[in-house]
Amino acid sequence: MSRKQFVAGNWKMNLNNASAVKLAEGLVAKLAGNAKVDVAVCPPFPYLAAVGKALAGSKIALGAQDMFYEEDGAYTGEVSAAMLKDVGCTYVILGHSERRHVIGETDELINRKQLKAIAAGLLPIFCVGELLAERQAEETTEVVSRQVRLGLEGVSAADARKVTVAYEPVWAIGTGVVATVQQAQEVHKMIRQLLAEMYDSATAQAMRIQYGGSVKASNAAELLACEDIDGALVGGASLKVDEFAGIIAGAR
Repeated sequence: MSRKQFVAGNWKMNLNNASAVKLAEGLVAKLAGNAKVDVAVCPPFPYLAAVGKALAGSKIALGAQDMFYEEDGAYTGEVSAAMLKDVGCTYVILGHSERRHVIGETDELINRKQLKAIAAGLLPIFCVGELLAERQAEETTEVVSRQVRLGLEGVSAADARKVTVAYEPVWAIGTGVVATVQQAQEVHKMIRQLLAEMYDSATAQAMRIQYGGSVKASNAAELLACEDIDGALVGGASLKVDEFAGIIAGAR
């Protein structure tokens, strides 16, 4: 089955209003002719509206970096799915390793967010991945399988097709270390086989699985040529127009 590749930029806690808008405008101009790859950018919350305005009329979608699972109420500092929809978001990143390991989010919390995002009409970019110690202890399959199963608990096969799974080996995020093409493809294939077990083969073949972890223009083509790698979730390299465009150009 042919899956359209999907490259998303996670801007993390970077930029200011002016530089965020400038980056968005630069990407719109650079990627004007792009049709073969789905593209999204995920700015910090304060800049979503301004970046969304800069993206208006383009094929670049807007995404957020997180959300809360309640509709509204006394949840100081949190942002709801409805608020993200209100400012034009299509996607939301859930379960990023920095949320898991810096903020302390659990699989159960991420699952509640996932169910809410889907119900609200947002498309989740659902992150999974193992720590270096877990990779060295040969626990990658166990850890990633647990994250996938618990994160998608209660999600129907029809709704699962709306989810993009992003495999990000934590030891390769922002470190300059990239999983070898073979390592990345092995885990992506394992995730797809797991999805087939959880749902069915057709659902597993329809779902997109991105790779994230020090992806850049120089290594994107080799990674994105793999059978089960359907795009990339890009961190630092998404903050530079030419570098991000170079990753997109590497898509199959």
